[in-house]
Amino acid sequence: MQSLILKAKTTQEIQACYPLMHQLRPHLTDVEAFIAQTERQLAMGYSLVYIQEENAIKALAGFRFLEFLAWGKVLYIDDLITDSESRNKGHGGTLLKWIIEQAKEKMCDQVHLDSGPHRHEAHKLYLNHDFKIIAHHFALTLKK
Repeated sequence: MQSLILKAKTTQEIQACYPLMHQLRPHLTDVEAFIAQTERQLAMGYSLVYIQEENAIKALAGFRFLEFLAWGKVLYIDDLITDSESRNKGHGGTLLKWIIEQAKEKMCDQVHLDSGPHRHEAHKLYLNHDFKIIAHHFALTLKK
């Protein structure tokens, strides 16, 4: 059975994504703030997609299209998570393949993402889909 990938567009769909996004982003503790931020990001080109089975969201991804002098046109994956109870069932791979197809359709030069150093299972997924580790990501926190 092929999983259907849906786009979160309404407030209700975004809210339904919150519990799973919270697994990936535990600092997002306020569902209303999550909805507001996601709606702002959607207005700026962010897409939030998900796989739902049996009335539960099993995996989700957030991404956007960007352009860089260094890499050209890029589909950047902000978020990619499979529910902790649904791992190893192919949902993450299904979403990743679908996202790669979106990048090809939009004539992107590359697909990029950042991943926490502790997310070893996610790294295996990316490497199995021919992603390469090409950089270290540095960040400076300006806001406490």
